[in-house]
Amino acid sequence: LRVHEIDHANRPPTPAELQRMQALARRAMEEGAMGVASALIYAPAFYAKTDELVALSKAVAPYGGMYISHMRSEGTRLLEAIDELITISREAGVPAEIYHLKAAGQPNWGKLESAIAKIEQARASGLHITADMYNYIAGATGLDASMPPWVQEGGYKEWAARLKDPAIRARVAQEMRTPTDKWENFFVGVGSPDKILLISFKADSLKYLTGKTLAEVARMRGKSPEETAMDLVIQDGSRVGTVYFLMSEDNVRRQLRLPWVSFDSDEGSYAPEGVFLKSNVHPRAYGNFARLLGRYVRDEKILPLQEAIRRSTSLPANNLKLRDRGRLVPGYYADIVIFDPKTIQDHATFEKPHQYSTGVRDVFVNGVEVLRNGEHTGALPGRVVRGPGWVGWKSEKRTN
Repeated sequence: LRVHEIDHANRPPTPAELQRMQALARRAMEEGAMGVASALIYAPAFYAKTDELVALSKAVAPYGGMYISHMRSEGTRLLEAIDELITISREAGVPAEIYHLKAAGQPNWGKLESAIAKIEQARASGLHITADMYNYIAGATGLDASMPPWVQEGGYKEWAARLKDPAIRARVAQEMRTPTDKWENFFVGVGSPDKILLISFKADSLKYLTGKTLAEVARMRGKSPEETAMDLVIQDGSRVGTVYFLMSEDNVRRQLRLPWVSFDSDEGSYAPEGVFLKSNVHPRAYGNFARLLGRYVRDEKILPLQEAIRRSTSLPANNLKLRDRGRLVPGYYADIVIFDPKTIQDHATFEKPHQYSTGVRDVFVNGVEVLRNGEHTGALPGRVVRGPGWVGWKSEKRTN
């Protein structure tokens, strides 16, 4: 919505621009959207103030929409970011989802309990605040998360052009290595460039660096990690796909026990073949749910199997108000996974992520078998999933 009206500008929308953004949000809800979302760590969403987010959330409220946020901070200002999300939920009158709950960066690991307390207090007051999580100690994003938002204003072309200016490079390098609460600095948050893994490049000439850490590439090139990060952004023509090792395993286990946290992979759909093998991905793309059911449910007994299934299915479906999905009851769409709790296991690693999990036997989508004895049937029964405000609900015809 923001880019549509004001591109990548670092300024608030005018009243007229905000009205058009609200109108677009209402139109999107009528076309099947589920709410309004923000990714406030990243430019240009970083430039949006709280009142703008409240106004957009108010636009989707009459349609049953929700506010979903990759919050303004997951580390240094985690608690303040949660306060902002709660404020938006309260003032706009919408449910809100934290996407994703974590305390990022070792100095911030101890903030998780305070974060949980804030959320549970808001829930007790009557607000519908939920969260989701992936069960790994690393997240995946890009090198943009290591650089200040001001240098990224205007989009990639302007960002890359600025990084060629020696004076700007010196300033960016200094800010990259300096702790701050003004923006979410993943470069500082990981504690060492050895914990920044480069997983995907756009340029074929750089793909040989896939799987190396930023520290390794810096040593190869004889430059500082800061200079290397800036060079890679310029040379690749992209923000460069990156994994940051930011979280605590103890905190992952703590979050697994929270009944209002659903499970997600935060990934797209991949296959260990063809073009996908030219880049790496976060192993959660292949292993997140098998890791949940195998390692944390079966082996470590962190939570019961039934609870893990609920929080992978009906909880997120209910939060998003997905009609007739998320449960095995008469009249619902038959989306079914048949797996063996004794053998289900993830195999994807950060070094070798393109590995399917095992233990899943059959999968049905909309009542049609798409996986039989572990092999794809070739069926493609998927359909668009729409939100609560869709104008076509009354005329929809069920096919299963």
